[in-house]
Amino acid sequence: MKTLFDHRREKAAREEAPLAARMRPRTLDEYVGQDAIIGPGRLLRRAIQADQLGSLIFYGPPGTGKTTLARVIANTTKAEFIALNAVLSGVKDIRGAIERAQEIRGQFGRRTILFVDEVHRFNKAQQDALLPWVENGTVILVGATTENPYFEVNKALVSRSRIFQLQPLTDDDLRRVAQMALSDAERGFGDRAVEAAPGALEHLVDVANGDARALLNALELAVSTTPPGEDGVVRLTLDVAEESIQQRAVLYDKEGDAHFDAISAFIKSCRGSDPDAALYWLARMVHAGEEPRFLFRRMIILASEDVGLADPDVLVRVEACAAAYDRIGLPEGRYHLAQAALVLATAPKSNSTMGFFEALRSVAAERSGDVPDHLKDASRDGEQFGHGQGYLYPHAYRDHWVAQQYLPTGLEGKVFYTPSDQGFEAGIADQVARRREAQLAAFEGSDPEPLGLTSGPEDAAVSRWVRRATAGEGARLGALRDRVFEAAACKRHHLVLDLRARTGLLTWEALRQVPEGGVYACVSEPDADAAATLLASLRAQVDALPALARPTVFGAPLLDLGPALAREAAGVRFDRVVGHAVFDGRSGAFGAVAAALASTLPPGARVVLAEPVPRRAQRLSALVRPEGLDDALVARWRAAEDALYADPSDPLVRWDAEDLGRAFRDAGFVASVECLTHHQSVRVTPALFERWWAGAGDRPGYAARLSASLSSDDVETVRRWARGRWLRESVRWGSVNALLVAKAPR
Repeated sequence: MKTLFDHRREKAAREEAPLAARMRPRTLDEYVGQDAIIGPGRLLRRAIQADQLGSLIFYGPPGTGKTTLARVIANTTKAEFIALNAVLSGVKDIRGAIERAQEIRGQFGRRTILFVDEVHRFNKAQQDALLPWVENGTVILVGATTENPYFEVNKALVSRSRIFQLQPLTDDDLRRVAQMALSDAERGFGDRAVEAAPGALEHLVDVANGDARALLNALELAVSTTPPGEDGVVRLTLDVAEESIQQRAVLYDKEGDAHFDAISAFIKSCRGSDPDAALYWLARMVHAGEEPRFLFRRMIILASEDVGLADPDVLVRVEACAAAYDRIGLPEGRYHLAQAALVLATAPKSNSTMGFFEALRSVAAERSGDVPDHLKDASRDGEQFGHGQGYLYPHAYRDHWVAQQYLPTGLEGKVFYTPSDQGFEAGIADQVARRREAQLAAFEGSDPEPLGLTSGPEDAAVSRWVRRATAGEGARLGALRDRVFEAAACKRHHLVLDLRARTGLLTWEALRQVPEGGVYACVSEPDADAAATLLASLRAQVDALPALARPTVFGAPLLDLGPALAREAAGVRFDRVVGHAVFDGRSGAFGAVAAALASTLPPGARVVLAEPVPRRAQRLSALVRPEGLDDALVARWRAAEDALYADPSDPLVRWDAEDLGRAFRDAGFVASVECLTHHQSVRVTPALFERWWAGAGDRPGYAARLSASLSSDDVETVRRWARGRWLRESVRWGSVNALLVAKAPR
């Protein structure tokens, strides 16, 4: 029971309370602002008026009316109202409130609303102690917080509560609050004569920045410190108003939403290359007292995340600004903050470092592949297990680069890094792309087979592995591509046709060489399934390019080239036609393709093709001196192999380089053919050896072909000997390409 002293103390507290506390609204009609959630007809207003509240959490910046709204509920509802402040209360207080709620519910059948101010200040144990009683309806929770409840409040409490976000009050709302304070004789200044000069009240409203408490505190200071004039009127001038509230109330909390929202706006402004917005958000955070080292930390992250290789020096410059700040400190250190922000906002942008996170996702999602043998450490067990054998030292090759397998088996050809077209990175993009194209072409197998005797459907993973392990294949294809375009002598405005696009080895180079012209890419695989797969892959890559820069990609069997060009490139007069491994050993198509091009190309157009010549392919019997074999068997082996490459019934080997030139000359072209020989080191894996020996698809392998001239015993003897000598070894492999240069007659 309250005593006389208690009533006197409460009266004194009300009279001596700050204006903001005295003017706290008592009813919904007195409540100002937040019309979006408490206006007429709104759900929350209807629930309060019907006394049918469920658990609520009010979330918003200071001075927006969260606690006030809870007090309005207390004055409106018939339920018992218990208030706790999370800063001052503990588990003991929560238990006391629960016991009281249970008692009231048992004796009077009334519900209890438990209001918890600053609810985010409750630790996990305190929130857990509250949860069961909210869940079983013993109390209805009404919480107030300046922090995002989805991050700071127990998820179970959040899931059982309706969240209302309160916004900063508008200028009109603040004017109403000020006028109510000036006119209320009981709680405000309505009992005295107060006049506000033009602009004074507006200044208070403007600088309060949506915070009613800041406005009322400033108004109280202005009125209480300004003596009345001779007529008893307190006159609030602009000077008085400026003295009363000298600094704008910045809505900022170093650990709250305002902190994260402001730094987010700053980072996005720098990323968006807006130096004005970057300086504004930086100033807003510095003005609010943000720790400069935190700002530098975020800017250093941004230097790699959003600028990266577009300008690698930016990271160094931002680091230098951070170091200068550490030496200088505030206030002069603000120059270094501003310089770092401007460096970032005006730098070219690239997020290619995000490729690392794509690699992380790949590691998490895919089965980890073993480190390829040639990349393993050879210092411990290289001799016993072959670790490190077959590794190609890049510095021993031209341009200090050579294609070889660096990714685990199954990930060959996987792309994680995509250079941007900005700044420094634009300068290396072509080099990265050209090397990748050469390497991908090597992995996908532009040649039908190293041996040149078999073809057919391939195991994609094995094929990529073999060709990536085939040392120098990427460099060989890159050099071949360069020879093709050197002979083609493309001009920037030319129209170019790639006769067999496959991985795009020549298509992408053509795009670089004819930026004002155009490129057409024909996928002409003899196998329909392979053609469909390559066509889909190439189109997916093409779709990533700007519309005007895209090559026209289409599929057509080689023997249907004429009708396909009439359909896909109607009216187009190609200046250059290029291709690699176009015929895939199909000499029967020479004449048909030459005739189709002769009827399509304008006078002076040039055709440049690089065709592997299986007839001149590497002889296995010539790889090493066959010690350990009977001389007579060696002679029979070599004779049998020579017969394979001279078989007039085999369309794969019955033609030579000059036959290609003759087919084009017969079609009216002026043609010349040159043979290009390339040697490389090939590591013989078990899969590659078996592929050589057994063949693939509908073509017989090496063993079957030898059987035409050798006995089965001889063939098996040669196989065992070769497997023992070559397996997991590197052998010197030679290949020959016919470079055709044909000009359409004028």
